[in-house]
Amino acid sequence: MSVKKQFIKTKPVCKVTFSVEAKEANQVSVIGDFNDWKIEEGALSKLKNGTFKGTFELGKDAQYEFKYVIDGAYQNEPEADSFKWNDFAGAENSVLSV
Repeated sequence: MSVKKQFIKTKPVCKVTFSVEAKEANQVSVIGDFNDWKIEEGALSKLKNGTFKGTFELGKDAQYEFKYVIDGAYQNEPEADSFKWNDFAGAENSVLSV
């Protein structure tokens, strides 16, 4: 799993690319504050090598809580910028700072 950030000089956004290696998975999504935790809006595309990948434009100077959903199972990004407890979920969420 990985998160890559590309800041755009001409816009107040950051292009964030999420990559998840999940060869056996059928569906992977990234859900979070930036897409109202909606699985369908965070669907990642499966590449031939079994990696799921997607790029989203997120507003700069913000922090976003997020998780991956891999075939219905929630999972954090191990290399997230930080982690934050979420009472609603009853678990920690990954945090992305842009």
